[in-house]
Amino acid sequence: MTLLILGLVLFLGIHTLTTLRSTRAAAIGRLGEGAYKGLYSLVSAAGLVLIVWGFASYRSAGYIQIWNPPVAIFHPIALALLWFAFVALAAAYSPPGKIKAVLRHPMLVAVKAWALSHLLVNGDLGSMLLFGGLLAWVVYDRISLKRRGDMGPPPVDGFKPADAIVIVIGTVGYVAVMWLHESLIGVAVR
Repeated sequence: MTLLILGLVLFLGIHTLTTLRSTRAAAIGRLGEGAYKGLYSLVSAAGLVLIVWGFASYRSAGYIQIWNPPVAIFHPIALALLWFAFVALAAAYSPPGKIKAVLRHPMLVAVKAWALSHLLVNGDLGSMLLFGGLLAWVVYDRISLKRRGDMGPPPVDGFKPADAIVIVIGTVGYVAVMWLHESLIGVAVR
């Protein structure tokens, strides 16, 4: 559990630095942009490795169940949220379209939907720390973007070809992950 928490602190901590614009600017001024980006990448990668390693260690030691989610109720909601997360993720890397414009910050929306979908069906302590921590950070980041006036791409009238591609790519990604979840993550989708 300690590795998981340390990984979350490193990963979310370094990502929080980007929201603190004056602190970030001071760090870039001291280190230079290249060194800052290198250090940022290194700390992010280390945090991610510790999260994966820590969560795997936690799971192998046995889950600490806090509550038992009513799967019959939450499972369909979680699956729908997860599909939406994949569509939002695809929109984050797509050319401008209606979906990207409506979501404003599609990567953040994708992480929110992904984390919430996992929180709905996992009532163990490790999952609550991992997915709850990521969800809390994404909410914080979205609020910080709004306060800075970064409202994302401008509005778009009507659906664009990019929107159809986003839905197809998101759906294909969703189906692939559902099919491969057990072999990739070690947990079957219930």
